[in-house]
Amino acid sequence: MEPVTLLALNHCPGGDVSTPPIDAVLERLNTGNARFVADKTMGEGRSGSRRAELTQGQAPWAIILSCADSRVAPELLFDTGLGDLFVVRVAGNVANTSSIASIEYAVAHIGTPVIVVLGHQSCGAVTAALAGGDNGPNLNHLLAHITEGLEGGQALSVASAVRANAAHVAEELRRRSEVIHAAVNAGKLRIAPAVYSLEDGSVSWV
Repeated sequence: MEPVTLLALNHCPGGDVSTPPIDAVLERLNTGNARFVADKTMGEGRSGSRRAELTQGQAPWAIILSCADSRVAPELLFDTGLGDLFVVRVAGNVANTSSIASIEYAVAHIGTPVIVVLGHQSCGAVTAALAGGDNGPNLNHLLAHITEGLEGGQALSVASAVRANAAHVAEELRRRSEVIHAAVNAGKLRIAPAVYSLEDGSVSWV
């Protein structure tokens, strides 16, 4: 199946389909999150007709690199539907080879114009990175992605480290990927680090 390269901000069959401006995408995310915080979610784009539309291809208008934490569900906290978000989840929302490659696909083959690096309050991976110690080879490898971006190391609070990690990962995506770097330089892509509050459900931009 050929990838769909044009994006839509609505779910209307036969509606106007065009690449949304970056600012419009960020506004859509903000308004969706505001509905989530206010317990006024619309829950659109999850019907059988929407599923049928998506058999023809996908056109997500935002990429979300988020933590694998079960309390963080991007599709819900931004009040989006099927096909709206291209979500990549890994503990600590780190920029490893697999997460970068997944994001490159959405940037290069779908044309998605926004990447949100979404950290969250009380992140266990960030907490473990600050604590140090031996967590086994696999987890040590993952935590190394976090510790390399934390200035001050254990002197940081978890909250400060979560913000620092999100900002670091955003920069790593641009630095380590020629595809992402070129799209940013061409003005076709923006990378926006953010933090999700477990307490009130809000997303704040770093």
